[in-house]
Amino acid sequence: MGGRPARSRVASVLRRALWWGVLTLTGGVERRGRLPRGGCVVVANHSSHADTAALLAALDARHTPVLGAAADYWFASPWRSRICRRLAAGFPLRRTGGGMADLLSMADELRAGRAVVLFPEGTRGGNGAAVGAFHRGALVLAEQAGVPVVPVGIAGTDRLLPKHGRLRSSLVRVRIGAPLPPTVTPEQARDEVAALHRRTNAESLRDSRTRRWVAARAASRWGLLIAFVWAFAEALSWPLMPELLLGIACVAAPRAAPRLSATALAGSLAGSLLALQIAGSGAVLPAPLTTDRMRVEVRQQLIVESAQAVRHQPWNGIPFKVYAAGAGRADVPAGEWLVSSAAARGARTLTVGLAFAALGLLLRRYRRFYGIYLVLLGSAFTVGLALIVSSWH
Repeated sequence: MGGRPARSRVASVLRRALWWGVLTLTGGVERRGRLPRGGCVVVANHSSHADTAALLAALDARHTPVLGAAADYWFASPWRSRICRRLAAGFPLRRTGGGMADLLSMADELRAGRAVVLFPEGTRGGNGAAVGAFHRGALVLAEQAGVPVVPVGIAGTDRLLPKHGRLRSSLVRVRIGAPLPPTVTPEQARDEVAALHRRTNAESLRDSRTRRWVAARAASRWGLLIAFVWAFAEALSWPLMPELLLGIACVAAPRAAPRLSATALAGSLAGSLLALQIAGSGAVLPAPLTTDRMRVEVRQQLIVESAQAVRHQPWNGIPFKVYAAGAGRADVPAGEWLVSSAAARGARTLTVGLAFAALGLLLRRYRRFYGIYLVLLGSAFTVGLALIVSSWH
């Protein structure tokens, strides 16, 4: 057990963390079952290039898995070869002669306790296609090394990255079956993988009815209208910041987050321009949950920095409407205000919206708990708002 095995284990841990993180951001990854102790040959269905990422994310790093990759594609050029070896622990597997020798060269790795991952179909199937016939190579390797064959069913990768298609969000599921003896036939191994694939593909993701309702509205024109009106009103008088709405909507519908965030930003800017004009005319709008100390602080900042004073708003807890009204009373030019507030407010609104979208993707497997999330979000917002207001008294 010298330096190379140790480096291999560290590299395997890093690869697993990398692909787990990537798949988490693209919809989530879920694993059922575990590999047996010791070396084994993993056979899985193959419908997408994302299958490799799914297996590297799901299989135990202690097995330091290596994957057989088509030599005529992944090792056809130096840069592809480097990517395949470093990011996927791939080894070349010829499809036009010599492939059996490539496979049998991995027997010692299996005896040393590693997992050799193969796609016995030999190529990707079409979207939604049934598992195709298995080649014998994987089973010959298992018998030669005296290790079990482990069937694995993968579902969701054909939606995540379809053959000849584009990347899109989808939950990926990996189900690891019971080990099979090395003497198993190709038909038996194929049937086990196909059964695992069907069972995994048929599982429905448990969801919250509330989340589905919120997501449908958030992704519609009504969602954009609500985001605009909410942010517009908050820039004038409404006490609840638009980030609360983004926390509700973007977690429920992550894909709608960019549109909702941009629309909320537009509403904030439009409302602040109106607040600027109203305050400049001498009128005073109601400003609940604000304090005199907030207004004094904003007045002093505006005297020193003019429109640039709004850059403090995302961090000090003073509502945006206080800055907008203060800028109007200080006769800050509307153009200067719009530029400065777009930068300050935009950085916060867009960052918060995208952060909640990322949280929605991370928690995709737990959508059934969306109602609990809303309770926690509301409680955290209420406590945070109370602390901010009390700190400015």
